Amino acid sequence: MKRLFAAALAATLSVGLCAGIATAQELKPLNSDSEPDRMDWSDLEAKFGALPKLADGLKVGGVSKTLTNEYWRSLGEGYQKFADKVGVTVAYQAAQSEGDQLGQLTIAEGMVTQGYNVLLVSPQTDANLQPVMEQAKAANVPVVNVNDAVIPQAEHYVGNVQRDNGVRVAKWFIDNRPNGGKVAIIEGQAGVYAAVQRTDGFKSTITEGGKFEVVASVPGNWDRQMSYDAATNILQQHSDLVGFYCNNDGMALGVVEAVKAAGLQDKVVVFGTDGISDAYKSIEAGELTGTVDSFPVLTGEVAMEVALRLVSGQKLPRVVATPQALITKDNIEDYQGGDVRSVLMKAAGK
Repeated sequence: MKRLFAAALAATLSVGLCAGIATAQELKPLNSDSEPDRMDWSDLEAKFGALPKLADGLKVGGVSKTLTNEYWRSLGEGYQKFADKVGVTVAYQAAQSEGDQLGQLTIAEGMVTQGYNVLLVSPQTDANLQPVMEQAKAANVPVVNVNDAVIPQAEHYVGNVQRDNGVRVAKWFIDNRPNGGKVAIIEGQAGVYAAVQRTDGFKSTITEGGKFEVVASVPGNWDRQMSYDAATNILQQHSDLVGFYCNNDGMALGVVEAVKAAGLQDKVVVFGTDGISDAYKSIEAGELTGTVDSFPVLTGEVAMEVALRLVSGQKLPRVVATPQALITKDNIEDYQGGDVRSVLMKAAGK
């Protein structure tokens, strides 16, 4: 069965990649963290004015990685929230699991065929939705790549600076563990842009001063149980570990359980990424040390606004960067009010 899936996906990608040669010659492969044609989310209205009048009957399609992860459900809430505000119809669908690459591609291609006017896509990997790009282009359907895998030929991307997730956590270690020590990384899915960037940001920053040693960096595949097992093995090998950095919160919560099971909760700190509600609860309970919140509901709102501006004919930068913040027990109350947008606008100097 796996061989049949791999063959089917490879064939589909091959067709899409061949069709995308012309586009590849016109557009440089996207690195969403360093793309110079970019702007901050907080400047959208100031630079482009109010949202243009929208065409009647406009349909927006959202394609997610999965709905089993709270982050992606929250992103969809953001889509719906902005769509309701402006009176637009949105359909939000996802693959059956975070590894169902062909299923996700089928959903995206179906939305183009069904006449959706603009797509918001969050790919499983950097390659699996590439074939839909040419199909959408031929149908004059704008596509916005929204966190966290990056389609190299995406013309528009909305999301945070992935590398900065890891950098922020590394700086916490440097500031709060001045004696250094051994640390470990639980990575997301191998080869996915966000996982690679988050891991590199953490690893390169924390090793700069020579006080910290990364003794393990292993994939958790965004899976809580797999991350628990990986952390258990690491702690058995390195009982003097001072902390973990995990590429998402689901994995981090699995690592927290492993740390508790080993009786090391007073010695080993654990950080995640995404800012899901269970991460906030765990921080309040004194278990998870922190998370880099990338504010998925707000990201969804911004992505929907970008999509509607594009489908209305506005020319926006290739990347619209969304906010993030390192959340710990020291600042958690600042981000738990009902108006996070205002807090983040203030932080952006607006």
